[in-house]
Amino acid sequence: MKKIRDLSAGSFLKLLFACFTAAFLIAAVVMPDRGEMFSGLWQMMSQPGKVSTNFFSLGGYAATFLNIGLVCLVCTALYCLPGTTVNNVSTLAFFLTAGFSAWGITILNIWPTFLGVALYCLVKREKLSAQVNAMLFSTGIAPLITDLLVRYPGLEAAGFSWQGILLALGVGLVIGFFLPAALPHSPKVHKGFDLYSAALPVGVTAFFLQALLYKTMGVTIPDAPASDTLQVASWPIANVFCFVVFGLCIVFALAMGCKPGAYRDLLRDPALGTDFSKKYGKAAMLMNVGLYGLFIVAYYNLIGATFNAVTFGCIFCMLACCNSGSNPWTVWPIMVGYGAMSLIMGWLSGLAGGEFAQAINAQAIVVGLCFANGLSPISGTYGWPFGILAGAMHYALVTSVPAMHGGFCLYNGGFTAIFVCLLLVPQLERFTKTKAERKAARLTRR
Repeated sequence: MKKIRDLSAGSFLKLLFACFTAAFLIAAVVMPDRGEMFSGLWQMMSQPGKVSTNFFSLGGYAATFLNIGLVCLVCTALYCLPGTTVNNVSTLAFFLTAGFSAWGITILNIWPTFLGVALYCLVKREKLSAQVNAMLFSTGIAPLITDLLVRYPGLEAAGFSWQGILLALGVGLVIGFFLPAALPHSPKVHKGFDLYSAALPVGVTAFFLQALLYKTMGVTIPDAPASDTLQVASWPIANVFCFVVFGLCIVFALAMGCKPGAYRDLLRDPALGTDFSKKYGKAAMLMNVGLYGLFIVAYYNLIGATFNAVTFGCIFCMLACCNSGSNPWTVWPIMVGYGAMSLIMGWLSGLAGGEFAQAINAQAIVVGLCFANGLSPISGTYGWPFGILAGAMHYALVTSVPAMHGGFCLYNGGFTAIFVCLLLVPQLERFTKTKAERKAARLTRR
């Protein structure tokens, strides 16, 4: 344990990534349908994965865990390249990619955009190790790559063809090549108040490509998977895996010497531009992984979410911010905002004679809340009432944004959070003091 405590923050994060990778791979071989693991993986790679595709239904439980494990293995290997800086952004990129590997990313559709980032590095004469985060973020448009591979311009999967392979490769190269230049500009738009910062360039790229490849050419955008596929779910598999993995994180954090005071300070952090592992130590960050992970699972159990692969993946997508600003204290107001808005809109829908389909445990809302936690800096900086407001605004917008990108952007909720920031943050800066400013004013009056 002393050797682990003595690791640098970056080396510790690489070890954490490796442990989660091993957990997913071990889970794959103990699943009840492990006999169909490889055939299920092929099914996942060769069928469309447009949002929201339930990989538990498409390929099975073992195949889903195998896919997540293989993708995580590739990501961990990339972070082990000499000269790679591993930090809070890497934590976000890794867990986002892991989560989406349950419902959109496969071990096949990551490569075209990866190659695009590699091409960027070759042209700009940069080391590949400097753009590993960009490689992982480029997979946010993976469902479009699969569609181009197996069915474009049709509505049904027709299998692999040379035309599809070349088209997917060409589009992937373009996406990956231009993304590294766009990523540093995103924080300037939302001022750091959306932890899913990569969602802006990925979302805008998806918007442009769906317009170019579909709307402009008069090609019909395929529908999302049938809703009944989302009913293939397993409460025991999702919950047992999460309870074991997150429980072990807590145990190891305690063994590493996590102090209550350090974690208490982490909970009180404004969550704006922070790196928990460097600021509060590896043990406190690992404690947040465990406690925040269990907090997410508890919330999904409380609202009665269906534990399909989409919900399971959302747990890890939401966990992605665990090193950047999200924790139970900054996220609970956003959850309350979602719940309150669901009740209000259900009541208003009844008055207006509408057909309300956005209950708090509806799949689209379950997914939306996952990425609303990216607004943690609002509640952390301005206080819980404004976190509730941010959550309510995100709830109102999240199901309307997919029309912009055709359902091809996995970062839909993070993209929605950008719009919340554009609407809310200027007003907060003009009319509201931060928690720190209010505290300083109280001390001055004394």
